[in-house]
Amino acid sequence: MCESCEFNTMNRRQFMAASSAMTAAGLMGSTLGSAAFASPARETRRKEAARVSAVFLYPPKDVVHEGRMEDNWAADRWFTYPSYQFEYEEQKQKFTAHIKDMAERLGVEVSFAPEPIWRERKVEEFIAQTKDAAPDAVLVINFYNTLSNAAYAIATESAPTAIVYEPVGAQHQLPHRELDQATGLHFIQGIEDWDGIEEGLRAVRAKKMLAQSRMLRVREGDPSEDVEEFFGMEVVGAPAEEYNALFDSIEPDDAMVEEAMAFKRQADRVVDVEDDYFVDAMRAHKAVHDIMERHGADAITIRCLMLEHRKPCISFCINNDNLVPNGCENDFNGTLTLMLGRWLMDRAGFLHNPGFNPRDNQYFGSHCTCARKLHGPDGPAADFWIRPFTHQLPKTPALDVQWTPGEPIMLAKYHSGNDRLTCWTGKVIESPTMPPTGGCATRVLAEMDGMDDVRDVYAGTHPILYCGSRQEARRWRAFARMYGLEFEGNVRA
Repeated sequence: MCESCEFNTMNRRQFMAASSAMTAAGLMGSTLGSAAFASPARETRRKEAARVSAVFLYPPKDVVHEGRMEDNWAADRWFTYPSYQFEYEEQKQKFTAHIKDMAERLGVEVSFAPEPIWRERKVEEFIAQTKDAAPDAVLVINFYNTLSNAAYAIATESAPTAIVYEPVGAQHQLPHRELDQATGLHFIQGIEDWDGIEEGLRAVRAKKMLAQSRMLRVREGDPSEDVEEFFGMEVVGAPAEEYNALFDSIEPDDAMVEEAMAFKRQADRVVDVEDDYFVDAMRAHKAVHDIMERHGADAITIRCLMLEHRKPCISFCINNDNLVPNGCENDFNGTLTLMLGRWLMDRAGFLHNPGFNPRDNQYFGSHCTCARKLHGPDGPAADFWIRPFTHQLPKTPALDVQWTPGEPIMLAKYHSGNDRLTCWTGKVIESPTMPPTGGCATRVLAEMDGMDDVRDVYAGTHPILYCGSRQEARRWRAFARMYGLEFEGNVRA
């Protein structure tokens, strides 16, 4: 088994990075205090790697030269596109090596059929064997024009979804119509388009991981349990009293105080926040860890606005930095989008309130919780100020993260129950000051690509803003196509 599979599809570095979000201020190994609201403990769900069955389609050269190919050109011993000069075996070796490296990096298990397929009987056998093996997806690399129908059959009959790759020059005229227009698969026609194949593998991984994940919602009232239908993901609840009791039972020691002050020293500037509230922020961080651990949660969202000095703004920043999705205000769709982005992007996003400057056709996002490592745990940390939470006393700390002007971004949101996914690309203009703008602690002003009216990107409350290129934004479109979601956005295939 590969190293990445041993740690729930994370490699050792990723596993340790995610754990560090929970160990800040000595948080590991904590238990519920006697004052805590006693809810039953749950085990973390064990995660299996996504499995993909891969197959190459092309005939050996001697089969074509001897007229044994099962197509209309056999009598003429005719090599159709991409021609006998394509170097099929060498291309197979190259693609196999690249895909294996990619799969190991992503923590996806890819098994290859031992030989390329070209006979109709072998296509049928592969479909039957793959159905029995029940992988999460099939990957078809088709190197031969007249095998596109076979590629379509394998893609639509073997597994829940598929990735189909054909090189440019393997088709006459337009791409194969059924493959090009199908829903439920990711079709790529490119020139060694490794990014396109990775888009598909990331989509399969994301679907698999969310199906094995658990979201915890902390809120007032009955802590109900549910399953998110599309992902098959567990959603469990905990009463706000449990979180509050955990926080209140935590007595800060010298180590926690030092962690709080160390975090404060990372800020470029601190505006009107007293040291005691930094210590409370670390108490909240410990409480977030404890309640997630107790419920075996992979992600959490809290009805956090009215928690006064218990607000977990800093904790959510730290956890999101380390790919542990934390969503504000008990927002279900926003937190689901963070979870999806964790696996599609391997980075944190910014859950925010959307706003608009229609006169200048600009997008504005603001909120009191923003990750610093917007390019993943190994990326650079953005500069930030610390200022008070915007809405309510006491003046607890919130991050004012400075986004880089000109940075390419994407604005994404998954809509549970509506089978809909949106993703729009753009670029950062600046992080404007307050005043003259209003909003929350972190503020981002952006220009969205090709929008006549920027208000058309509005997808409701709490979308997620990610740093990332237009190429990376294609991962969201690929996911939607592979799993039958309606897609809206300016992302080209």
